[in-house]
Amino acid sequence: MVYPVNNILFRIGTRGRNSSEADMRTVADMETFGISFDSGVTTWTPLDSTGWQRRLMTTKSVSISLRGKRNYGDPGNDYAASLAYQNGNDAATVLHVVFPDGARLTMNCIINVRASDGGSAADVGALEFEALSDGEPTYEK
Repeated sequence: MVYPVNNILFRIGTRGRNSSEADMRTVADMETFGISFDSGVTTWTPLDSTGWQRRLMTTKSVSISLRGKRNYGDPGNDYAASLAYQNGNDAATVLHVVFPDGARLTMNCIINVRASDGGSAADVGALEFEALSDGEPTYEK
């Protein structure tokens, strides 16, 4: 099955880690959505492997990047942008993603705002951020 990226639904918890389902909001005016994975691999070369290296994947993390426009008055957009000025647990929240095939990703995350407002005089202000997994996410197929 192929699908347009705009069929991916995502929502951010606007009350941090204490967000309930009622607090989940779409972030308006996002234009790009990307998911990347980082895996930690430990390697070792035991004497009995005749010089061949062994490997084991020992860590994982998920990063979701969003880029779009700053939309004042949209609850999801306002909340994400406000996290640019937060630190520690104040920058933590929950993210829900629903894929076109019905799979759902739910994760506690840290929001790392990369850009807010700004741009050329003829452009619309930007909002760019990453949702960085904090602990093991839940992926339900």
